[in-house]
Amino acid sequence: MSTQNRWLIWIFLAPTMVLMGVLLYYPMIGTVVESFYDTSFISPEPRFVGWAVYEKVWNSRQFPQVVWNSVVWTLGVVLLQNLLGFFVAMLLNQGLPAQGMLRALVLLPFVLPGVVTAILWRFMYDPQLGLINSLMIRLGLVEDNAAWLASSDTAMAAVIFVAVWKGFPFSMLIFLAALQSVDRSQLEAATLDGAGPWRRLIDVTLPAIKPVILVNVVLTLILTFNYFDIVWVMTRGGPQNATHIFPTRIFETGFGQFRFGEAAVYGVFSILILAVLAALYVIVQKTADGRRRTA
Repeated sequence: MSTQNRWLIWIFLAPTMVLMGVLLYYPMIGTVVESFYDTSFISPEPRFVGWAVYEKVWNSRQFPQVVWNSVVWTLGVVLLQNLLGFFVAMLLNQGLPAQGMLRALVLLPFVLPGVVTAILWRFMYDPQLGLINSLMIRLGLVEDNAAWLASSDTAMAAVIFVAVWKGFPFSMLIFLAALQSVDRSQLEAATLDGAGPWRRLIDVTLPAIKPVILVNVVLTLILTFNYFDIVWVMTRGGPQNATHIFPTRIFETGFGQFRFGEAAVYGVFSILILAVLAALYVIVQKTADGRRRTA
């Protein structure tokens, strides 16, 4: 490549790099710097305190709970979303009647805005007027109206269910595209050898789409960990901090309590976790690309 062409590439990349620096990297660096300052609503003038804010957050009662809630939330949503998405993708890959309409209906939860989804499900979870209690009482699953979002025992499960309902079409689309790329001749050969549906799934289908599964799992890990609107609108992190995850804790601490230094510390921890997940995604993506080239 000539020197002129290299300069031309950098000239075309410059606007994007500047935009990313202003909108992404500058706020990220600012968050790290802010984490070393103590700022509150009562004393708005930032005061440099070094690692004192990190020690305060690390030794607080809220931090271990936020970490645990984030782990439960992320793993619960990712596991159930991908299992349900794969199951629905398998069904839609069978050539069912009205398959196009079924795919459109399945995609409806995904295209709804997160805030609209959260408000809709808050009404459905309402202890007195909600559809969930009415349906479960009629089925005999519960005896009385349950306050799903007001109890620390059920709030996390309730918001995880909503997130799975909204997010599984995303995984379903990825899995459906992968299933349609599986070599039909291998499936037919396995059938002629006497393999049943379960053996064909384990021995043929899953190995063929394994790179796609890994990429999808890591991608949904990143998206779910960074999710905000459903949890905040439905529970605001309550009750008793039972559903506070990193994004909601950052928002409440910074914009609700005006403790910007502590919010920045939570943001730094969140950035580090997301950096690890992003690195894992890049590694998995490169491994998948390498396997496709050698195949």
